[in-house]
Amino acid sequence: MEKQLEDILPILGVEHDCILSKQGDITLAFKVALPEIFTLSDQEYEAFHQAWIKAIKVLPKSSVFHKQDWFIDSRYQPDFTKDDTTFLTLSSERFFNERPFLEHDCYIMLTQKPSGRKTATSLFSNLLRKSIVPEQTLKPQLLQDFLDSAGQFKRILEDSGFVQLQRLKNNELQSHARQMGLVERYCYLSEKNDELLLKDISFQDGLQIGNQHSQIYTLGDAADLPALCGSRINFDRYSTDKTKFSIGFASTLGQLLPCNHIYNQYIFIEDAQKTIQKLESKRLRLQSLSAYSRENTIARDATNDFLNEAIGQQRLPVKAHFNVQVWTGNKEELKDLKNLVSSALAQMDAVAKQETIGAPQVFWAGIPGNEADFPMNDTFDTFAEQATCFLNLETNYRSSVSPIGIRLGDRLTGKPVHVDISDEPIKKGICTNRNKFILGPSGSGKSFFTNHMVRSYYEQGTHIVLVDVGHSYKGLCDMVNGYYFTYDEKNPIRFNPFYIGEGDSLDTEKKESIKTLLLALWKKDNETFNRSEYVALSNALQLYYEKLGKDDKLFPCFNTFYDFLRDEFVSILINDKVKEKDFDVNNFLYVLRPYYNGGEFDYLLNAKENLELLTERFIVFELDNIKDHPILFPVVTIIIMEVFISKMRKLKGIRKMILIEEAWKAIAKEGMAEYIKYLFKTVRKFFGEAIVVTQEVEDIISSPVVKQAIINNSDCKILLDQSKYQNKFDQIQELLGLTEKEKALVLSVNKANDPTKKYKEVFISLGGMQSKVYRTEVSPEEYFAYTTEETEKVKVAQYAKKYGDVKKGIAALVADMKAGK
Repeated sequence: MEKQLEDILPILGVEHDCILSKQGDITLAFKVALPEIFTLSDQEYEAFHQAWIKAIKVLPKSSVFHKQDWFIDSRYQPDFTKDDTTFLTLSSERFFNERPFLEHDCYIMLTQKPSGRKTATSLFSNLLRKSIVPEQTLKPQLLQDFLDSAGQFKRILEDSGFVQLQRLKNNELQSHARQMGLVERYCYLSEKNDELLLKDISFQDGLQIGNQHSQIYTLGDAADLPALCGSRINFDRYSTDKTKFSIGFASTLGQLLPCNHIYNQYIFIEDAQKTIQKLESKRLRLQSLSAYSRENTIARDATNDFLNEAIGQQRLPVKAHFNVQVWTGNKEELKDLKNLVSSALAQMDAVAKQETIGAPQVFWAGIPGNEADFPMNDTFDTFAEQATCFLNLETNYRSSVSPIGIRLGDRLTGKPVHVDISDEPIKKGICTNRNKFILGPSGSGKSFFTNHMVRSYYEQGTHIVLVDVGHSYKGLCDMVNGYYFTYDEKNPIRFNPFYIGEGDSLDTEKKESIKTLLLALWKKDNETFNRSEYVALSNALQLYYEKLGKDDKLFPCFNTFYDFLRDEFVSILINDKVKEKDFDVNNFLYVLRPYYNGGEFDYLLNAKENLELLTERFIVFELDNIKDHPILFPVVTIIIMEVFISKMRKLKGIRKMILIEEAWKAIAKEGMAEYIKYLFKTVRKFFGEAIVVTQEVEDIISSPVVKQAIINNSDCKILLDQSKYQNKFDQIQELLGLTEKEKALVLSVNKANDPTKKYKEVFISLGGMQSKVYRTEVSPEEYFAYTTEETEKVKVAQYAKKYGDVKKGIAALVADMKAGK
């Protein structure tokens, strides 16, 4: 016989941000933000578990705690409407379009039953009888006491630091013209809050809601429960011989159950004294019957142990029930869902019991606001400590709302998440600087990650200076039309430190950097310069730039500066009677002759192109061919540092980034260690960040620069696959100051990657307080822009030449690959 839902719905209405049932039950609802999965340590799980116990204990008797976790099969929906979307960003959006993931919503309902309310059972539920007026209406004081308890409950959980609770208001609890409320969403199993579609609910042939076929699996009998429970269990997929990776005890029924499902968790707080009296009576009854069967003897001992624990350890006896409701539009899939749920429960060492006869009453009691009508014959006696072990403690990865950051992947599904590892950690007080230290052996995906990070920051307006050895950034530099400085015999590396570009000026800093360069060219490392030489160079530069200001035809470069010294400044020194011992200008001109027109290195300081380094946003210095050159390398490193320090000080309010790849080793050797130390200590004051990338652990250990200056001043540590070092990871852990939790996370990287997807994982630690593992998964277009494989780089170059542009070339290459060409 058909009934109208409004006639039998147990909810009377929503008032004062509470749900009122027709039996007089009052329910408060909270939207809950849980910690992200795979981010808590053993100790954090235990602390979180203790917070739940404390919170449950403040709830008054005759109250019900109901936690309802919704996990909905969803698809990633990209945003193609942005006007400023770049080629690579657009390709990434297309690549992740329709990527499946589980959308998670968590609600907590706290219900206060009126005194004298009849206990519901499978046979006596408001689904099966007409609604009646409650025997007594709640007094205002009783309501206020309940609200006070709920406030304490919220405060205890939030003070733990793991969870945020937001009280749902009237307009979120009840439906509107364009939005479905909490009650209707549950009744119709609506996968979206705004899905305004009425559906039939049928209990005749199983549980059917509209075209969705549903099943309920319960943990309501002590016989089906695991022998042991705890706040956490080991997750074998990410564990190693050295580390045990933890997840929540009930995680297999939450984020790790890959289907549409609701996980309902009920804890009923009753009068503890009455419960103990009932159990005492039961124990005596079993005592008298124990002579007749061994089962009675065992039951008596179990009841006795329960009572001893309740009284001896001041435990709170509660009743509990847990169930998983799954559904699908295809009835044939119900068997697969049964296997999934059975497997998930088996991982907890529990037995799956499919609810059939009692399914309608269990489903009906899950309606927000109707928890008090749960059939109590489907619950089991336990303590708050054990009951809270079965709560789902985690949610999926959340995206940052910050405008700056990089796109990485959720570890479980690969769903794109926006991650800010620069500004947000500073605002939250997790980090004190934006510097980063990246460690990853060859083949771990280090170049991919750094390319991806650099590209993201570039597109967000950052000025980037890269110092590389190995041509890792050539593809990306070509794509963004940046400056690429490299050395080969036909086209040697060229600079012009004397040129003053638009927006620049000859300030003290510019003069100091040129003097530093000239002194480095003139004197050897072990030679010192005296005060008079320094003053003479200062005067020479001052007079040279005054001449440039008067003569527009004169081009600023080392050649014209050398001409000025030889032709004009020598006579000025003679007139001023400057002695040779104070400034030996002839020696200076002789030593610097190789850098002048016709000399061996005349190309180095006389560039006429790529001059606007201050305003250029993407500059790569490729030092592979000169890293061992005794003359060129020291000069080039001084110029690089001058370029970045000039940007750092002159570009106000603009983000700056310097990334030094393996070249830092050569720089440190050439006495440039002080520059690196200076950079890492001061760059944060100028809205900048310094990043060092290295391959080998030995590099860290052997270099005092890295150990002291870089690691100590890099609050963000990024590690890629360290599996080859897992037997000597303790040394890395100590050097980087990683916690045991971070060690377990690092060693879990790439342990159980999805074989159907192509990606590498990356570990990111922010100030040692927040650490996570992400996927670095990119679109085919991004892959070819970042690739360091020689054969692939050649192919990209061929396509770029053929189609006249790197972007068009990559697009054509990807299209040909998809077409199987």
